[in-house]
Amino acid sequence: MKKATEAGPRTEYLATVVLIGSFVFLVAFTGCSEPLAGTSLIRKAPDVDDSQPVSRGATLSSSPSRQVDWAIDRYTPIVRRYSDQYGIDWLLVLAVMEQESKFDHDAVSHRGAYGLMQLMPITQIELTEKLGISETVTPRNNIRAGVYHLRGLYSSFAKAKREDRTRIALAAYNAGIGRIQDAQRIAAYLGNDPNKWDSIREALPLLTKNNYTLHWKIWEDGRPSSGYFRDWHQTIEYVDQVLDNFQEFNVALR
Repeated sequence: MKKATEAGPRTEYLATVVLIGSFVFLVAFTGCSEPLAGTSLIRKAPDVDDSQPVSRGATLSSSPSRQVDWAIDRYTPIVRRYSDQYGIDWLLVLAVMEQESKFDHDAVSHRGAYGLMQLMPITQIELTEKLGISETVTPRNNIRAGVYHLRGLYSSFAKAKREDRTRIALAAYNAGIGRIQDAQRIAAYLGNDPNKWDSIREALPLLTKNNYTLHWKIWEDGRPSSGYFRDWHQTIEYVDQVLDNFQEFNVALR
């Protein structure tokens, strides 16, 4: 009984020491683990060698916001250069880039679209010839070709008003100009204005195979010129999302 009595105070003392030590450690640990503040998108873009692909090792963090910050810093000088050259809003180009590749210069789609601007192989070939460049693989050339292509699509719908024209051009960037022209033909047949985005938006679902009876009334072979289009909903969502991206960049970077 004597030993047990003597052990009692000692045990209580040790427990107290452990408790105090644990509390000190907890406070110290918590003080070093404060949440990271959101990094600002508004930063001066650094001078960079834009002729070479970016190393993945250069990514600052696995945080999506940090990656976007870094990518915007990295690519903004190139985007602004070619946006100015081809007369298109540089923030719209960034919005397209985010939607297409999430700023991953190595991004490849299941259909073979490549790079920051996700250019299809056939489009890449056409653009290298038009621009007199040897490739569209490096970030610099991929951005240049993408901006040039987007501007070309915008120019193709000159009859549309500015706001409609932008949406129509974005839809063509996603689906291909042929499918948008097919939707315009359907819109015109239905008595709607083919140069309004709302008319095209309503016509896109009618390019599916289920609407073959309508197609026979418009095309001699009973089939849209660019074929049936089952992914029309993706194009509509794409346009909406790019414009959402644009509004965010417009607030943060303008």
